[in-house]
Amino acid sequence: MITDIEDFFSRGCGRCARFDTADCSVKQWTEGLGTLRRICRDVGLEETVKWAHPCYMHAGRNIALIGALRGDFRLNFFNAGLMQDPDGVLERQGPNTRHPDMIRFAGNDQVAAMESIIRSYLEEAMAYAEKGLKPPKEEGGFDLPDELVEALDAEPELAEAFHALTTGRQKSYVIALSSAKTSQTRINRIAKFRDKIIAGKGATER
Repeated sequence: MITDIEDFFSRGCGRCARFDTADCSVKQWTEGLGTLRRICRDVGLEETVKWAHPCYMHAGRNIALIGALRGDFRLNFFNAGLMQDPDGVLERQGPNTRHPDMIRFAGNDQVAAMESIIRSYLEEAMAYAEKGLKPPKEEGGFDLPDELVEALDAEPELAEAFHALTTGRQKSYVIALSSAKTSQTRINRIAKFRDKIIAGKGATER
């Protein structure tokens, strides 16, 4: 997986065999992705690479992540439960995703046409970060470790699989991760748990 931000925009994320080939999804959306990148930097976001994708931060918090698929490209928002979505442009990554959390683009020219909306949504998310706000805990729910939230926000397939798990299986991962003493240990455990989550299993299941 790539670690240099420039590699993403010129070669792809490095997660599959199509990396740095003409068939890479990033190559299809070069113009739109470049415009998204410019907007994110124009509003003052810090550009980093996380999960092999461009991640934009503010006030020490992840704000949004850029991703490209074969059929579309996306701007995914972290802490989406806070977003007001006055223009109704946010969509759920999957049927079991808790909150609409992404703006989906099916054409390169859509980004420029929506620039004012994208800017306002990014600035809204930045304001929440400055205030240290997080989405309210849902009734009957439980808090997910920050590292797990970030991993789910970064990978639609993983998020869909996790939210499809039974409540008991979800809690098994929360318990397994909460026992870790450091953030890096939690990140490492999430990587090891990924295949189980995709398979629909709990943390202690074989």
